[in-house]
Amino acid sequence: MPRITQGEHIHFSHAELDDRRARAVAELQRRGLRALLMFRQESMYWLSGYDSFGYVYFQCLVLTDDGRMALLTRAPDRLQVRFTSIVADVRIWVDGEQAQPARDLRLLLQELGCGGGTLGVEWDAYGLTARNGQALTTALGGFAALVDASDVISRLRLVKSAAEIGYVRQAATLADAALAAAERLAAPGAFEGDILAEMQGAVFRGGGDDPANEYIIGSGAGAQMCRYYSGRRRLDGDDQLTLEFAGAYRHYHACLMRTLLIGEADPRLLDMHAACAEALLAAEAALRPGERLGAVFDAHARVLDARGLRAHRLNACGYSLGTTFAPNWMDWPMLFAGQSVPAQPGMVFFIHIIVFDAERGLAMTLGRTSLVGEAGSEVLSQASIALVRK
Repeated sequence: MPRITQGEHIHFSHAELDDRRARAVAELQRRGLRALLMFRQESMYWLSGYDSFGYVYFQCLVLTDDGRMALLTRAPDRLQVRFTSIVADVRIWVDGEQAQPARDLRLLLQELGCGGGTLGVEWDAYGLTARNGQALTTALGGFAALVDASDVISRLRLVKSAAEIGYVRQAATLADAALAAAERLAAPGAFEGDILAEMQGAVFRGGGDDPANEYIIGSGAGAQMCRYYSGRRRLDGDDQLTLEFAGAYRHYHACLMRTLLIGEADPRLLDMHAACAEALLAAEAALRPGERLGAVFDAHARVLDARGLRAHRLNACGYSLGTTFAPNWMDWPMLFAGQSVPAQPGMVFFIHIIVFDAERGLAMTLGRTSLVGEAGSEVLSQASIALVRK
């Protein structure tokens, strides 16, 4: 049987990973941080290739200001880190009622010579619960100063490399396949479970991954939901079906959003779709390098407000996409009024136009993923934004 060799399942070249580490180390040195304590799985994946959902337990990847990396994790991930990453220094904390992995981390940091310095912590991480965070603070009390450094890797991840963009493009192709599957099946009497199964099957058959959060699917009153909820129904003869989903490839995401109409359509839904299409095109035109991202939200809001839909739109119209892990594919930064981050070539954003008229029970949505280029934005989906009526 084949034996596992270090890093045999990495999706990036060693040269690219070395460059990422060098840039991260430079940022630590600029901020005066002796080390960065990473609890975000996407940070670990981006920096080293390490691919796991082991972050549901206490797990920390340490990067020192001289470029050393060490991972503290549980035994089930010992081979996982060898198979998927370049991290060679792996420490295991042992499961048990008296386990105190935060103290194990202190011993590791002491061995790395990090005592007495300032340590950056990814406090804003799904992998660091409040309870574990309190344990971390207690364990490192008097050992080192702790500062919030949640943005260090997130900012470095924002502009994608050529390899990353290739993965996003593949994710967009998978998302288009999922949409085509939904459009084929959507009809009076169709079961939402069948539609969902075919959409996800299209992604898996294309070599894709589970997305970082559930697909959103809802019909009838449920078409006005922005979140996944449990339960399935069959489409009525006259219905509306809202879908928000992502193609995912190598953990990189490309999202789409649509509301499909079944049977006879309320004329107001036709007007709402026209407004959404106009708003989407305006927002995409505003996604230009050097322009603050708040301009994207402003462009979408101007169109919807002028069409009398101010009360029915949301307060954000999208967010960055990249490599993310459960429970959320939404990445930083979000597109809202006043967002000051400037767009740069290599950034990827999902722009969604969402209009829910709860009083009339009407839903209309439209969204797709774009890549910021040198002169403007490039839509990555090949699917039409024309209204689909079945």
